[in-house]
Amino acid sequence: MNTEYEVVIGLEIHAQLLTKSKAFSSDRAEYGEHPNTLLSPVSLGHPGTLPFHNEEAVEKSIKVGLAFGSEIERFNKYSRKNYFYADLPKGYQITQFDTPICKGGKVNIKLSDGTRKSIGLTRAHMEEDTGKSIHDQDAESSLIDYNRAGTPLIEIVTEPEIRSGEEAYQFLSEVRKVLRYLDVCDGNMEEGSFRCDCNISVRPKGSEKFGTKVEVKNMNSMSNVKRAIEFEAERQIELVKKGIVFNSETRSFDALNNRTISMRSKEMVNDYRYFPEPDLPPLVVTDEMIRKIAEDMPALPEEMFLKFTNEYGLSEYDAGVLTETKALALFYEEVCKINNNFKSVANWVMVHLKAYMNEKALDFEEISLNAKTLSDLIKIIDDGKISHSAAQKVFTELLERGASDPLLVAGELNLLQTGDSDLISEFIEAAILKYPDKVEAYKSGKTGLLGLFMGEVMKLSGGKADPKSASEMLRQRLES
Repeated sequence: MNTEYEVVIGLEIHAQLLTKSKAFSSDRAEYGEHPNTLLSPVSLGHPGTLPFHNEEAVEKSIKVGLAFGSEIERFNKYSRKNYFYADLPKGYQITQFDTPICKGGKVNIKLSDGTRKSIGLTRAHMEEDTGKSIHDQDAESSLIDYNRAGTPLIEIVTEPEIRSGEEAYQFLSEVRKVLRYLDVCDGNMEEGSFRCDCNISVRPKGSEKFGTKVEVKNMNSMSNVKRAIEFEAERQIELVKKGIVFNSETRSFDALNNRTISMRSKEMVNDYRYFPEPDLPPLVVTDEMIRKIAEDMPALPEEMFLKFTNEYGLSEYDAGVLTETKALALFYEEVCKINNNFKSVANWVMVHLKAYMNEKALDFEEISLNAKTLSDLIKIIDDGKISHSAAQKVFTELLERGASDPLLVAGELNLLQTGDSDLISEFIEAAILKYPDKVEAYKSGKTGLLGLFMGEVMKLSGGKADPKSASEMLRQRLES
């Protein structure tokens, strides 16, 4: 870690909004369709066509602002941002320039060492996405798929308050988590629905003057964002140390070789020749509209985290795991409404359920397990009707079958614990006969050997002997 220089980082996050249609036309907004099939004259900007507002995109943008504590702009105008890339069919992009729908706000993050930090937001504005350039399917030409063109985006811009690759990673993780909780974006970086550009500069520690800013693009994972920042920061520090002057530019990240590569000189705001979009009337957001959207807001990760730690007594680690996804957090909360063994519920959800999902490569929506079934399973464990190891077999069987009665499944698998003293006595006698020397050692004071005999009893019973009854009977037999 370099102690002479400080890294200054600002992020620009482009999140596709989960709407059925595009931002300014009725074309379907979907991923994975055949190239150039989700188009119309409107999204291609043909002469005589007129764009129109997408109400759902506006509502989802307001939700983002409310989640991050932003001020919501009441009078929204759109502008044309002019640049001539092959993947921009109109030759301009409809975007918000001087009236972003969300102003200010903050995102709270937690670093690996436990440090907490608040990152300020400059703005979040609505715009439309570009098409997609494909460079690896033809040896001589780039191919263009315009299906993505016109998909609604919200661009979230941070203040230059991020100081490391780790901070950027944690910030992105938190933003993506919140967007998923809000159901406004699926957060899939591999598919391009959640993208990030990094503005990076370095300056001597203690200096208030910003260094030369370099933008790094084309990163398809959060780990690559972290790696790109770390490489680019070191590259700039070395140049500054050597007294080499470099210009503001846009660079691409080569993940395979862990380096950034120059793409082009950085555009300035005046290069885009912004002017008011003449075909879209201003969008007025009313107080009543904001009130209704606020009432529809779900509980967010930070709120759920505090509830799980304060009300349910979970550790910060457990609460962090359970709030990673909205589905997991809501399922845990639903089980806790009918079963107050909060820690046991947490263990079954974040350990056994997650392990099963990972092993089978399943999403939560593909799991046929309801809250009552899991609650009933935990209850029969707590009631001593089944051992914890046997419960894991029952749990797997419940998931495989889609069954809902754990007691019935345990009975079918012959896993119910027995308190039959005659049967337990037989297992105890068998265990004692197997370890006659250990019996003498126990009698001479090595009482810790009780665990050895109990293990054998449970093994012989197939885990069906009631541990409490068996332990007491075994202790009495060894001491007789």
